[in-house]
Amino acid sequence: MQQNPPDLRPDLAHARIPDDRRAGQPTIGMVSLGCPKALVDSERILTRLRAEGYAISSDYQGADAVIVNTCGFLDSAKAESLDAIGEALRENGRVIVTGCLGAEPDYITGAHPKVLAVTGPHQYEQVLDAVHAAVPPRPDPFIDLLPASGVRLTPRHYSYLKISEGCNHKCKFCIIPDMRGRLVSRPAHAILREAERLVEAGVRELLVISQDTSAYGLDLKHATDRGHRAHITDLARDLGSLGAWVRLHYVYPYPHVRDLIPLMAEGLILPYLDIPFQHAHPDVLKRMARPAAAARTLDEIAAWRAICPEITLRSTFIVGYPGETEAEFQALLDWLDEAQLDRVGAFQYENVKGARANDLPDHVPAEVKQDRYDRFMEKAQAISAAKLAAKVGQRLQVIVDEVDQDGATCRTKADAPEIDGNLFIDEGFDGLKPGDMVSVIVDEAGEYDLWGRRD
Repeated sequence: MQQNPPDLRPDLAHARIPDDRRAGQPTIGMVSLGCPKALVDSERILTRLRAEGYAISSDYQGADAVIVNTCGFLDSAKAESLDAIGEALRENGRVIVTGCLGAEPDYITGAHPKVLAVTGPHQYEQVLDAVHAAVPPRPDPFIDLLPASGVRLTPRHYSYLKISEGCNHKCKFCIIPDMRGRLVSRPAHAILREAERLVEAGVRELLVISQDTSAYGLDLKHATDRGHRAHITDLARDLGSLGAWVRLHYVYPYPHVRDLIPLMAEGLILPYLDIPFQHAHPDVLKRMARPAAAARTLDEIAAWRAICPEITLRSTFIVGYPGETEAEFQALLDWLDEAQLDRVGAFQYENVKGARANDLPDHVPAEVKQDRYDRFMEKAQAISAAKLAAKVGQRLQVIVDEVDQDGATCRTKADAPEIDGNLFIDEGFDGLKPGDMVSVIVDEAGEYDLWGRRD
């Protein structure tokens, strides 16, 4: 499970959440687990609560109640969510559960019967109702002021921008449509308004997220409303006009994705695509109920690179999917050799309660899955190391994420926060602060990270 960094948890978040409570102000803590989409949900909940006069606690003991926003995609994620709920109960005692695992309330209350309430994913009103019941609001309109950009759990200089909920795909290994429903796109003008407020508040990088970014606007029939068309190409162009970095995540390789590449070549949006390929062998893709077009995908990748040579391609894959043969896995390795993706991650297949893949025959033994995962990551690591080594001597623009006594931790245009690599500056970093954008010369490369000096 992808978990948010430890310093986003209320018991460890002193550096992120200021303690500016007034006397007697009701106070809520938040533990946010799972993907960036869940993090956006947490930010929305906290923003609504802050607007109603609640303070946000940076520790369990200082909170009148704690909200745990859970992940429920994999069994390992469910176990971690239950552990987080248990920890909050031990440390605070008054816990409200929401998020994807909230779609299974009996599973939660069976393990933790003392939770105050359980709500499902993006059920904001129900969460607020549960908070009101547990900790009644006591707003003071003369004192309680909400920041124009709302409450954010990310650093001030970047922010996730969710453009839709749900998904129309029916991948056999996934239960996201069951938990979060079918695709529901936000109006483009509302997304632009939020993005404008974020940029005005100092955000320098917008990370566009959804379950299927390429499908944005499909449910709205790509209609134009208030001068903005609900289509990912139009939205990307509009966002690119705001002057911040714009990074696209979870982009399925539909044919119209090629229309985004010229925007990257022009510098309107970052030359970065996060595409969940999942596998390369057509038979495995068919068993996954995903488009089986690996060969055509290689052609698309070549076409993208021809238009925008500096494009960075990121993807994730599943190894050990039911029925995967050694020959099919080898085909995946061969495809990876040819595709030369820049950023690659992998997961070993897990059964997920309610997923159709559970009923497939010929499940792969655990030791075979581990062996294939190790071999896959060894190859991906070698590709990454070679690509980064080729950047030594280049001049790159970076954004500063953190500065301490040892140096500055930065990211290039090829690196998304928390999931990709970093570029470190360990000399001449005096005066740098988070959010600064500077030019660097790359001096050294590792398997996933770079080191450089200010230009």
